[in-house]
Amino acid sequence: MSLEPLPIAEIGEPILRQPAATVTREQISTPQFQAFVDRLIATMRHADGAGIAAPQVFEPLRVCVLEVRDNPRYPYKPNIPLTVLVNPTLSPRGEAQFENYEGCLSVPNLRGVVSRHAEIDVTAWDRHGTPWKRHVKGITAGTFQHEVDHLDGKLFVDRVHDPHSLCTWANFKRHRETEFRRQVERIVARYGS
Repeated sequence: MSLEPLPIAEIGEPILRQPAATVTREQISTPQFQAFVDRLIATMRHADGAGIAAPQVFEPLRVCVLEVRDNPRYPYKPNIPLTVLVNPTLSPRGEAQFENYEGCLSVPNLRGVVSRHAEIDVTAWDRHGTPWKRHVKGITAGTFQHEVDHLDGKLFVDRVHDPHSLCTWANFKRHRETEFRRQVERIVARYGS
């Protein structure tokens, strides 16, 4: 039985601009929290997202999920196994950054270039409260930063330095995807993901 996807908040909804609340160990152990995580995953998969954060489905909690498996919205992204992050924190490793064309389920039909750290350390709990820590690099690091931004009340459009990079999905595919795929290949060759 597939779970019904949750409604997705779109730009302009106040919840997308509010820092999310820290999740307690007591909350994690409840059936309600575990059911919410399942619905968050189902919503991400239903919308073909590379990730989704709880505020995007009107829940002000520091929880996000990520997964890329040959995603049709992001065919150039390296795969990411299903990952649930509770109360994540990110720390850049080094100064290197890269330019990443991003889109968002909460900002329909818009893409833009954002600078992201090329390497980060991620510390969080998994969905059961077990400590989780990874060193994440390249395009995948960009995906993690995008999702954790949502927990701090930020959208990718806040980080777009050059408004000329903004375009619809159709125009991204028509005019910019080929060159961006080349850039992704260079980033993957350098960082591995």
